[in-house]
Amino acid sequence: MIAFLSANKLASLIRRKKIGSVELLDFYLDRVARLNPKVNAVVVLDEKRAREQAHKADRAATKGEWKGPLHGVPMTVKESFDLEGHPTTWGRVDMKGNIAKRHALAVQRLMDAGAVVFGKTNVPALLADWQTFNPVYGTTNNPWDVSRGPGGSSGGAAAALAAGLTGLELGSDIGASIRNPAHYCGVFGHKPTFKLCPIAGHNLPPNLAVKDMLVIGPMARSADDLEISLKLISQPDELEARGVKIALARPKPDVKKLKIAVLTNAATAEVDDSVQAAVLAAAKAFAKRGAKVSETARPDFDLHEAHRTFIHLLRGATSSALNDEQFARQRELAGNAKPGDDSYVNWMMHANTMPVREWHAWDEKREQIRRAWGEFFREWDLLLCPAAATAAFPHNQKGERWERMVMVNGKPQPSTTQMFWAGFPGMAFLPSTVAPAGFTKEGLPVGVQIVGPQYGDLATIAAAQFLEREFQSFVAPKGFE
Repeated sequence: MIAFLSANKLASLIRRKKIGSVELLDFYLDRVARLNPKVNAVVVLDEKRAREQAHKADRAATKGEWKGPLHGVPMTVKESFDLEGHPTTWGRVDMKGNIAKRHALAVQRLMDAGAVVFGKTNVPALLADWQTFNPVYGTTNNPWDVSRGPGGSSGGAAAALAAGLTGLELGSDIGASIRNPAHYCGVFGHKPTFKLCPIAGHNLPPNLAVKDMLVIGPMARSADDLEISLKLISQPDELEARGVKIALARPKPDVKKLKIAVLTNAATAEVDDSVQAAVLAAAKAFAKRGAKVSETARPDFDLHEAHRTFIHLLRGATSSALNDEQFARQRELAGNAKPGDDSYVNWMMHANTMPVREWHAWDEKREQIRRAWGEFFREWDLLLCPAAATAAFPHNQKGERWERMVMVNGKPQPSTTQMFWAGFPGMAFLPSTVAPAGFTKEGLPVGVQIVGPQYGDLATIAAAQFLEREFQSFVAPKGFE
């Protein structure tokens, strides 16, 4: 069905005059009108400008003029990206008046390549949850089971793709915000190497600085779309282009030459058997084609200590979101914590208020881990692991995130524990791609996280392309065909 084609195939239909851009835009707008109420994924429409862009695309096509690889393809972007003339709220009521004066840089680059951006998709408040709900736009549901969440913070993006409401998406990721929704919704997502893709226009004013570990990246129904989009948004911005050029390493052309490590579980963050089985099945697909696969090869660092390091750096990076009253309260609670308390809550409160001197100590630990990863990737090409501990879980908006439980092998686990799988590669600035890897017994999608060396983005995407061809491609959820 045309709704679920990749952006690349949609662009091919337009180039071959099988469909027009206006016709395709109308097709997706009709699906949004009919089907979006089930999921509440698309929360902002920019129909007038999109229609003008689509008409221009069709007029150019009649002359044989093509703007780029996404010529005429309708797409949406995450609400946190600026879209000129529309509010960028990050799900905050007090930011409803934050009207963008220009498009985010990545959005503009996709438009310059021919994409027709017709709306924005939902996010959790402050992009700070693995569920997608906020007081501005409400709750987004997972198309595979509307009683469950689509993940977060790019949850609306993943749900819109899975439901066939858009041709392509643009997300962001600091704690698996691309990878987790891709896994929960059965789509593809790529978290690029840190700072590979300029994030201008993905900030709440007056901020301009790039937060530690925060990246933007593509989400799609095909790994080919990830590669196309990444190449479009990964060029340096105007300032850095004076001295920086992007020359990503090419992936190995022969699967038989790949050496792949597999990590399916960790003592720090137990993974449900259904997810472990899907990751192993993906690894076997590589082994079947001649790749060397190891279930014991590991980078040389303590996994639990790496998790502690990630949480301290993550919460240090996001502490600027606290107001003065919240900061004072967090500092008081951190000061009253019991010695030796090795809980997420204690780490979070401490990291939210730690002095800069201590942050540098955590940054040094990160650098040691980063170099251990570098040594690991001298011998191994990729590492496969889970994106999260479970498949999509039922809506649960009560209490704090660390108080909400997910069921892992029949036992409750704080939802924040599975952030281990976000930080495992993300804390060290590494790229990782999530690709569909099968389904649970309940019929929920499961993804595999493919981790590569720094600037090995094309290698992780190439691995996803292989899995899409040889193992598991995108499948549309029932009720949205």
